[in-house]
Order: sequence, then structure tokens, then C-alpha cells
Amino acid sequence: MDKPTSADKPIWEPSRERAEASNMARFLRFVRERTGNPDLVRYAPLWEFSVREPKRFWPLVWEFCGVRATGELEPVIENPQAMPGARFFPNARLNFAENLLRYRDAHTALVFRNEWGHARELSYAELAAQVGRFAQALQAAGVGVGDRVAGLMPNLPETVIAMLAASSLGAAWSSTSPDFGVPGIVDRFGQIAPKVLVGVDAYPYGGKSYDVLEKLRGVLDAIPGIERCVVLDYSGQQARLDGLRGGVRWADFIAGHGEALEFTPVPFNHPQYILYSSGTTGVPKCIVHGAGGTLLQHLKELVLHTDLKRDDRIFYFTTCGWMMWNWLVSSLAVGATLVLYDGSPFHPDGNALWNLADETGISIFGTSAKWISAIEKAGVKPRQTHKLTALKTILSTGSPLAPESFDYVYRDVKERVLLASISGGTDIVSCFALGNPLLPVYRGELQCRGLGMKVDAFDDAGQPLRGQPGELVCLAPFPSMPVGFWNDADGRKYRAAYFGRFPGVWAHGDFIEITAHGGLVIHGRSDATLNPGGVRIGSAEIYRQVERIPEVLESIAIGQHWQGDERVVLFVHLREGLALDDALRARIREVIRHNTTPRHVPARIEQVPDIPHTLSGKITELAVRETIHGRPVKNTDALANPQALAHFAALRASLEAH
Repeated sequence: MDKPTSADKPIWEPSRERAEASNMARFLRFVRERTGNPDLVRYAPLWEFSVREPKRFWPLVWEFCGVRATGELEPVIENPQAMPGARFFPNARLNFAENLLRYRDAHTALVFRNEWGHARELSYAELAAQVGRFAQALQAAGVGVGDRVAGLMPNLPETVIAMLAASSLGAAWSSTSPDFGVPGIVDRFGQIAPKVLVGVDAYPYGGKSYDVLEKLRGVLDAIPGIERCVVLDYSGQQARLDGLRGGVRWADFIAGHGEALEFTPVPFNHPQYILYSSGTTGVPKCIVHGAGGTLLQHLKELVLHTDLKRDDRIFYFTTCGWMMWNWLVSSLAVGATLVLYDGSPFHPDGNALWNLADETGISIFGTSAKWISAIEKAGVKPRQTHKLTALKTILSTGSPLAPESFDYVYRDVKERVLLASISGGTDIVSCFALGNPLLPVYRGELQCRGLGMKVDAFDDAGQPLRGQPGELVCLAPFPSMPVGFWNDADGRKYRAAYFGRFPGVWAHGDFIEITAHGGLVIHGRSDATLNPGGVRIGSAEIYRQVERIPEVLESIAIGQHWQGDERVVLFVHLREGLALDDALRARIREVIRHNTTPRHVPARIEQVPDIPHTLSGKITELAVRETIHGRPVKNTDALANPQALAHFAALRASLEAH
């Protein structure tokens, strides 16, 4: 039984039995034996070893987690002092899909449920067979090493199948959520020129069905290089493919192909995934992640930090446009069972996901901090209504998990459960801070910095901080650093994104505090990215839609701290003589909702007579955000019109009130 704790102690500690049986404890013993270092008996010295001796640490993770590859592991790191520029395992070759499909037995690989009531399960043998058929079909369609396959797909088994099939051929996979509007999809896929697009006819959410076929037509019209569009009849109705250039039904696409799988070996740093930045300063950046770095980092996080084992059932509530989907799917390499869900987490009510947990026996349950907060406000108390017998770990990410949410989980969800708030991002397709089955949980804290991640907090001068918030930085290379950005041959955009503030140091854009326990507290974003409900949104995506409206000259959006979360506030500068009224507010919201996603729609829209600009002509979200929160603007000398901030200061009281 996990030990109870008093209020002035950790709110959870692992039982001795749980800690000793964990993968992290086994790894500690493994490293201690391999290195002959008797001091490696706790997590803190293990972390120190991992960041001090990366050339010894990463091959140990490789061996412990059973990475399947050929070639030499030496050198472990090429150019180890270069950030960017370091390359891990340059002489190794592997295939991402081969590592995720190492099991071919009757053990359940995927459990799927959705709002429509669909219920399916696939064994590892059945999954491999379906991947083989789709891979042969892709190969027949001309897909090979270095090509891109894109998915406009919900979170269902076919998305996993299509990704693995593309990966088996050495092609890169890129996906986004079907709730994006056509412009948002084209902003992403248009840059990477996929050869094949995989989509569905419709998807469910909140008790409604949403058409995707019209979006697929719009995407095909805008990206002429797409040769085939494979459509799954997800809704159960036979989709009409007229007007869908290169359109073919999933069943027809794979017809006549066998189940045999062949895996094309590729270099460790070969493109595996293309993910997208939030589009703060323009169209989203295409972040390329390597096959080996993604695999090794995910195995470290899933096996060691999450304590994932073959008999676990792991779930994460995510779309296929969020990196947590990529993270979840890597659980296949452990041989665990993945539980996939497509639909609203509040349909028909706030118990939807807890019902799923009981029905499917979820042992590791992942969600967002916003959802935990929302179900608490809704009065959901699963401890009173559900068994949650198998549940041993709850993961939370997307935004900082409030201390009150820690209280809620242990009070109203389950007392004997490891609550792990984790944090990383699309930029690294993984985490900087994670859970740990060996460590206690302190209220409001992330348990630890990840193994091999030399994370620190810097002040503005680049000096380490303790006991107060600073910029989250990483001081040494790690395997899941992006290979680069697509269409950024000289690496200029890549360097500017992460290494422009502190040369040779990764600056992530989070304010963090490293605690006396060795844990982390995250205080929010330090850049202009919007983060309502834990979903990163780029302000530029909003601007591109708003400024198509004739009445709007210019706009600026910021994230305002609001009721323990963040909400989007949009300020518009209208043409002279015009006034913002409810009709125009409604039209602005509709344009944003139609062309991006509902999450981009601002909670408040206000009119201002001027918007601050830098001397180089760029609008400055940071200065507006600081003003709205009553904080001083550090460098008004950089503004061409600092007097414009007075208009935002005058709105502060109104924004704080409602």
C-alpha cells in the first residue's frame, strides 16, 4: 500500500514494493553494475551521471530498452560540444516501425472507442498484418525513402497503421487534426509537399458529426503535388469521392496487397516525423524529428520515467496534431496496450474518460491540466462513482497543473496513484521534466528533470537561478533535438528559434523554478505563444484570419491569466470612424473558427486606437501582455510608439473584472 502523507510532507510517496519493482530501479541496478559506480543508488546521482557522461549514458539506455539497429554505436555523439550541430549515433541505422512492431503475438496492441459507439481491438499480430498491407499499397503508389505521407486523421487505429506503414518504407509522417480549417492545413502540409494524403470522411465531436471531405478537396486544390488521397469511410457511410483528385477508398487502396512487412533501414537522424510550430511569427515552422532520436528519447521516457510495462494499458487524450500522439504511439515498442479515443472528453458528460478507464482497464491515464481543472469545476468525483482498479499513474501536460488540481486528484479521483505533471513540447517531441516511480510527489511540482536532459533556469544575463523563476534552458545536446526545420537549408530559422537568446544553449520559452526537492515548478510561457487550456496557439494564425476582415486594419492577441488558466484576448485596430460592436465581434469569431480551430477563437475582443510596434515595424505581443498583467515593460526604447501601451493599460481593470 502506498504510504499516506501529512500536509507538510509529499502528497504521495511510492511504496517500497512499487519502487523496487519499477523499471527505473532495475535501470539503476543495471547502470551500477555496468559502470561499477556504487554511488548510483538514487535518482539524483543517476541524473548527474546522465548529464555528465552522455557518451556512457545513452548507449546504456539503448541496451536496456532493446533498440533494434545495425551499424556501430561509436561515436555516440559527433561534435558533442555543438548546440546546434551535435549528432547522435551517426553510424547507426534502424527503422522506426520495426522497433514499434517487434511484437507479433496475440497480445492486444490497440483498444479503440469513439463517440459513435465504435469499439475495436487489434492484436500485435493483426496490427502488423494491416501495416504490411498498407505499406505495400504505399510502395505501389511510389512512396519510398524520404517521401512524405500526411494524415488529416482522428485518433483511430488507421492513423497508427498509416504512420507505421510510411515509416517502414523510410518515409516521413506528418499529421494534423481534422478540426483545422483548410488554410491552417495548407499552411502546414503545403510546405512539406506530401506524396500521399490520408483522411477520413467525417469525425464525431460533442454529439455532432463533422464533414472532412470538403476540407480534403480544398487541400488537394491548394497542394497540386499530392498524388493520392486515401479516404477511410470512418462514419460508416460510403464516402462520395467525386471531385477528390487522386481519391481512393482505404479498402480499395489496400486490395490485392499482401501482409508481408519489410523494413527499410535508415540513418539514426533520418526524418521520421514532421511536426509544426504554433505559427507565432508567420506560417508554422516545420520541425523535423529523426527516427533514432525520437525512438530513444521516447523509450527512455516511457520505460523509465513512466514505468511502462507490457501488461500496462496506456491512454492519452490527444489529437493526432499534438506531439503527445507521437509519444503515445511509441508505447508499442514496449509491447503495451494503447487505448485510443476519438471524441469530446465531455460527451455525454465529464465522466466520459473515467468510464473509458473503467471499461478498458487503463493503468496509465494521460490528459491535460485544463481537463483536470474542468472536471473538478463540474463536480466530477470518480472516486465515488468509478472503480479505477487498474489505474496506477495519471499524467498531465499541456499547461502547468495547479496545486489545487493535485489536491483534487488525490481527494476525488484516487489516493494511491502517481500523479506526474510532465512538460516538454513539439520542439523536442518529448519532455524536459517528467514523472518518476522512485520519487515522491510534491503539491504543484513536476517530480524531476529527465535523464540526459541538462535542464537549468537562467536569468536574463544567462546565469543559473534557484528559488525564483527563470528561463528554461538545456545546456547540452540530447537525441530528440530536431534534425532541423523543413526548407531551412542553412539552419538559420532553427538557430534563431532556440539558440538566439543564449548562444550554444537551448532556450525553450518557459518560465521555470527548480525547487529544493530537485523538481520543477512551471510558471507559464516566456514568449508570445498563446496557451489556452494547454493548447499552444500561434498568434499569427489568428492575425491572418482577422486581418482579412475589411474593417480591421491590424490586430494583436495575447494570453491573459484567467481563473487558473489562460484565455486569448484579441485587440483590433479598426478603420477610422468605425466602432467595434457585437455584430463585428461575432463575425471576427466566426472567421477565426471557420479557418483555424475553435481553440483559436478569442474569449475577449476589444478595440484600441493604436498597437505598439518595435522600431523595425513588428507588433510586440510581449509588451502588451506585460501591460495587461500590470507588469513593467522592460524595454520601451525598442518601441516606435510606446505611448500606445496606455490604451492597453486603460483596459486592464475591465479585463481583470470579466
